[in-house]
Amino acid sequence: MEREVDVVVLGGGPVGENVADRARAGGLQTVIVERELVGGECSYWACIPSKTLLRSAAALRAAQRVPGAAEAITGSLDVSAVLRRRDYWVSDWTDTGAVGWLDSVGIELERGTGRLDGPRRVVVDRPDGTEVTLIARHAVVVSTGSDPVVPPIPGLAEARPWTSRDATSVQDPPARLAIIGGGVVATEMATAFAGFGTEVTVLVRSRLLGGFEPFAGEAVAAGLRGLGASVRLGVEPTKVERTAAGEVVVTLDDGSTVTADEVLVATGRAPRTGAIGLDTVGLEPGSWLDVDETMLVRGASGDGDWLYATGDVNHRALLTHQGKYQGRAAGDAIAARAKGAPVDASPWGVHAATADHTAVPQVVFAEPECVAVGLTEAAARDAGIDVRVGDVAIESASGAGILADGYDGRARLVVDAGRGVVVGATFVGQDVAELLHAATTAIVGEVPVDRLWHAVPAFPTVSEVWLRLLEDLGRPEVAA
Repeated sequence: MEREVDVVVLGGGPVGENVADRARAGGLQTVIVERELVGGECSYWACIPSKTLLRSAAALRAAQRVPGAAEAITGSLDVSAVLRRRDYWVSDWTDTGAVGWLDSVGIELERGTGRLDGPRRVVVDRPDGTEVTLIARHAVVVSTGSDPVVPPIPGLAEARPWTSRDATSVQDPPARLAIIGGGVVATEMATAFAGFGTEVTVLVRSRLLGGFEPFAGEAVAAGLRGLGASVRLGVEPTKVERTAAGEVVVTLDDGSTVTADEVLVATGRAPRTGAIGLDTVGLEPGSWLDVDETMLVRGASGDGDWLYATGDVNHRALLTHQGKYQGRAAGDAIAARAKGAPVDASPWGVHAATADHTAVPQVVFAEPECVAVGLTEAAARDAGIDVRVGDVAIESASGAGILADGYDGRARLVVDAGRGVVVGATFVGQDVAELLHAATTAIVGEVPVDRLWHAVPAFPTVSEVWLRLLEDLGRPEVAA
């Protein structure tokens, strides 16, 4: 069975949904091919369940830092209630609501496993054993996401390790959990399970949150230890064994061992492109897909601009919000090209995902929260930028002290002195996530630092830390 459609999207996660929605809004008949749940990794096994698991303990800790509220707390965290709330937010791992949304906006769904079969051709193996071939008049979009990588540590694969999916869908938190890795998944899951009362041990080859300013990882290490977790830096597992009793024993390169009930691997991800037929269009199976600013894949065989890749698979920024942003740009570009309309792929053009390079915001919902956008100080200097840095304690803003007794946080702005604009920002502390978008806006808009003095933060809010940062950078000179 074959049929023609305008656009085929491989993958029905948030990224694929955004591509399909924009292409559909441009008047194109669009089909999503999804083998699991519409809504994808983020909705059921990543962003949504992980943040839900973290929220209750964070709220409890926040209340404990405010006299009056602290005295009203008479019990401990109800872990069962946390898990029930998680189940609600993932819709008990059903996608009825997401499928209903597709229907409501006119996007077709093909349930099954899709693979390329030459240019513009997608074969779908349906659950009932039948097969359909979709022929795309205008575009095929790969939005299949990524999978966790299990490193080749002797015995690790045989020990049946957890990946992020196991951690976020947990039904019975273990008494002891070892975590291999020091990135976002590792630190967030360490925070969540420590909040449940699990004995957590984090095993890190170098430092926590290596892509952030060093003080961010240092703060999270201290925060995790404050929750009772063990954070071991500068160690590497050399062997992992699951014993007959069901315990996991991790042997480290310093000769010591860690014994736990489960071991979570959080050491990176690989693209889900190994079985989607890339070889039929001249590309390497299992590879990251190289794209231009409109998400067109470079090097694919076939006539015209037809193959796109959005989200994790293009390796530009492995974050749901950036993938959705890419999806909007790609969907609009596909619709424009289908109509023969101009495509604006210039920097910050309507069809270009320019922010992937300069303004990628990220929130780590650890203890404490760490948020960043743009360049770190070191990255800016490595890029040859003449750097000015503003550094202040967040508690220098009155709103922080009102938010929580004993508030402890830090903020940094990285400024390109030559252009007089912010190129990076980092905030570490309780509830700093909502400070991030202002920094993202300043970077994307290239707002002159001198003009930021006129963006007056309300008193008494934590946002007054922006004024403290500008004061640390110094007032602008008055022209003679």
